[in-house]
Amino acid sequence: MVFLWAFLPITLGLYYGIHALPITSEDLKIKIKNGILLVASLVFYGYGSVKYLLLMLLVIIADYIGGYFVAEREGGLSLVGRRIALIVTLSVNLGVLFIFKYLGLFADVNIVLPIGISFYTFQAISYVADVYRGRVALQKNPLTFALYVSLFPQLIAGPIVQYKDVEEQLHGRTETVDGFVYGIKRFCYGLGKKVLLANTFASVADQIWDMNIAQIGAPLAWLGMVSYTLQIYYDFSGYSDMAIGLGHMFGFSFKENFNYPYISLSIREFWRRWHMSLSGFFRDYVYIPLGGSREGLARTCRNVLIVFALTGIWHGANYTFWLWGAMYGVLLVIERLFLGKLLDKNPVKIVNWVYTMFIVMIAWVIFRSDSVPQAFVYMKQLFTYGKAYTILACLNAKVWIALPIAILCSGFVQKIFGKSYEKHKDFAVMQGLDFVLQMALLVLCIFSIAGGTYNPFIYFQF
Repeated sequence: MVFLWAFLPITLGLYYGIHALPITSEDLKIKIKNGILLVASLVFYGYGSVKYLLLMLLVIIADYIGGYFVAEREGGLSLVGRRIALIVTLSVNLGVLFIFKYLGLFADVNIVLPIGISFYTFQAISYVADVYRGRVALQKNPLTFALYVSLFPQLIAGPIVQYKDVEEQLHGRTETVDGFVYGIKRFCYGLGKKVLLANTFASVADQIWDMNIAQIGAPLAWLGMVSYTLQIYYDFSGYSDMAIGLGHMFGFSFKENFNYPYISLSIREFWRRWHMSLSGFFRDYVYIPLGGSREGLARTCRNVLIVFALTGIWHGANYTFWLWGAMYGVLLVIERLFLGKLLDKNPVKIVNWVYTMFIVMIAWVIFRSDSVPQAFVYMKQLFTYGKAYTILACLNAKVWIALPIAILCSGFVQKIFGKSYEKHKDFAVMQGLDFVLQMALLVLCIFSIAGGTYNPFIYFQF
């Protein structure tokens, strides 16, 4: 509520208040706007923890300096020297991730994971790597670079914004009424996804996972699996929508992070639609440098396995995440070897969808479970009769209403009516209906937040 009623209005007021000042230089305006956003971003992150703000500033300083040494014509180093500088800078970023994500696995220490650390370190890595490869120019202004790493709309749960995608926007962007209105729309829909849908399914999934898993029985097991499948999608895509919407309010255009992954007809397609910024990062900085698909089928399969092993590792120090990533890597290799061709040729596409979604939901069971043994017990209960708990205990009117809406709006409604909507979205009636829906969602979310308990975004833990 502090964000909605204080932080965001104040930041927007200061940002757009620049236009009321007698400043004619567009370059000066953008510098002042960037300064306002930088201060706001640091306040936003520091509000949660000042010590972790200092950690983020350390990462910013390390990568800003590292950028100079890896740049071809700036640091004055030879190619070997630049490579060493790149290795050192990447080691700092990965070392920070290791300390906060994995040290507790190898030592008896309890370390609290700073929110968003995986996202802002990956963004910093993308900058240093691209400067080294000459794909982007060195950012000489430390404040502009700090803004890139800390920009608050997508700071703590993505999408992962690569420097090359916002390089020009950091130096010059145009805010428009249409862009601002679109930003409000995306923000409201994203907030609705999180508060009205994801939180509803979170209460069901948490309730079921807190039970004795070995005694829940098939109906509850399936309800828990479906609930978590919907929760994580609407939670994470809702945050991404909000981030993209906030970006548009300030003149930034961030790439999409989700494209209705639950309508996919293969695991390959699913990963082209799910968490696209993470997939894009590993593609650009791991898969392609390893050779991609250019060096034969065997090495291509090896590269896919490496990428998804790293995807699991990125999520944290739990064997369930590692198994989850490895499972997807193996399945993608199988599809690349032969299954993908069979799926493409299969005329009954509903079979493809059932196969894909069953695999995806089983993978979410592994991802959600506290341990690998618990995950296997849960999967067993999907096909087991149990008497200890009744499914009615987890179903209420709110869940009954949310369930069909969430399933239909996970891509099916958009696929059927998307083209028609795009054709008529500029009509006054359609714009009016859109506005009414946005405001209704906003009001419902405000009442829900005011009357409920705080339920953090899932990807805050990563």
